[in-house]
Amino acid sequence: MKITPRAFAHVRLTVTDIDRSRAFYEDLFGLPVALELPPDADEKTREELAFLFDGVVYQLGDSLLGLRPVASDSFDEDRVGLDHVSFAMSDLEDLEVARRILDDRGIPHAGIKDIGMGSILEFRDPDNIALELFAPAT
Repeated sequence: MKITPRAFAHVRLTVTDIDRSRAFYEDLFGLPVALELPPDADEKTREELAFLFDGVVYQLGDSLLGLRPVASDSFDEDRVGLDHVSFAMSDLEDLEVARRILDDRGIPHAGIKDIGMGSILEFRDPDNIALELFAPAT
């Protein structure tokens, strides 16, 4: 017998500056906020949402992407833990559009790379977390 997950439910990234990270992710992806602590939350709500650590959770299709602002160091994909986060794109055309958006915003990237099974576009967030956009080969 094995555990058989069907997909990721959520990914939460630990960041150093929630305002800076929110601005980056919201400007780039425009994802709707699924969960955050309201500024005028009462004590009961604050207790119920304490797991957010004053961060935010975005809706990403059937999954969630969270930002948790309690990092005390910097990202390094060569340490145990997260290597990178890859976001699924529909096709190469969407990847080309994304490349132009990154260029327009001055976000450095490694250009679109064909990796056989598809193409990727790699870049980093304000905390240097490695991000990737992936479009399957057609």
